[in-house]
Amino acid sequence: MTLKDKHIVLGITGSIAAYKAASLARLLIKAGAEVQIVMTPSGKEFITPVTLSALTGKPVVSEFFTANDGTWHSHVDLGQWADLMLIAPATAATIGKMANGIADNMLITTYLSMKSPVMIAPAMDLDMFAHPSTTRNIELLRSYGNIIIEPAAGELASHLIGKGRMEEPEKILTVVEDFFAGEESLSKKKVLITAGPTYERIDPVRFIGNYSSGKMGFALAEECARRGAQVTLVAGPVSLKINHPNITRIDVESAEEMYNASVKAFPEMDAALLCAAVADFRPAEQYKEKVKRGEDILNISLVPNKDIAASLGKMKKSSQILIGFALETNDEETNALKKMAKKNLDFIVLNSLNDAGAGFKYDTNKIAILTSSGERKDFALKSKKDVATDIINETLG
Repeated sequence: MTLKDKHIVLGITGSIAAYKAASLARLLIKAGAEVQIVMTPSGKEFITPVTLSALTGKPVVSEFFTANDGTWHSHVDLGQWADLMLIAPATAATIGKMANGIADNMLITTYLSMKSPVMIAPAMDLDMFAHPSTTRNIELLRSYGNIIIEPAAGELASHLIGKGRMEEPEKILTVVEDFFAGEESLSKKKVLITAGPTYERIDPVRFIGNYSSGKMGFALAEECARRGAQVTLVAGPVSLKINHPNITRIDVESAEEMYNASVKAFPEMDAALLCAAVADFRPAEQYKEKVKRGEDILNISLVPNKDIAASLGKMKKSSQILIGFALETNDEETNALKKMAKKNLDFIVLNSLNDAGAGFKYDTNKIAILTSSGERKDFALKSKKDVATDIINETLG
């Protein structure tokens, strides 16, 4: 049984799709999971607690205490008990409350107390799903580390056709099974990841840099850590935070600092993903005081930085995997293949500034993965969290 001994809190909200929750609960239990259902009051209008309790063998939790005997239901205990919280269906109202911390029912307080990962399967009409407030709330939930199970397109309860219907229970089960199967896939592995930009100082207040936010590298670090790897994250100057105890973060500013940290760490690593946007050049001279405006033209001479990918490629042992990244504006595949061969990479992740929603600053990315054996696999535009999953699946397994 694929989910043997897993504890799952199944959250059910007030949607017509709540009828699917009975099938979902049954599938989870058949796969070996122990399921505790937490419902919103409006959820009980669509499917009865008696039905769900009969399926799970546990009383359904909906209120903070049982009215007839005063039994207190601890959301804190549920948060510590669960290996996963799965909210299916999740209405627009519940998604909004979760995103903004409005803890006015048992399900939301359980969510806010949850120590385990959380999956959310939205269910609503197509206009509600497409509304900017819903889009914003879902992106907020993603940024908190929640996993969104995208709704399917089809005929909705309104009889309109479009995206918004909760994914089918069988597909949700597959997502849950794949999640737990991947949890230990990188157990005992050590992975080096570089992320973000580098800043090359001109004077104490000015620098040469780029627009990298670090989001892609941080998503990769979180995904590797989730799968059991011990991650060394060498991060350029970004405002992002890490959420996993398996990640050791080393903050650097310049390309030289990133080079030194990477070269020092790499010999002990099983793999490295070089996601940082490292400056190719730095000023030959760094002024100790702020350069004042004058009448003359200021000329800044640049000298090349050390090539981190090429240096690690020379150091690489047969047991190590080295993955590079290429952001291109023209002749994308040709340039990426040249970079992979020149730097002795096993894989290169290619994205283009010509693709809408890809590249710096965005929360999404569109990539292709090229291998040293000449294969290419293209992926659709996705959130950077989902892109990180694709990259790890294809390169590290």
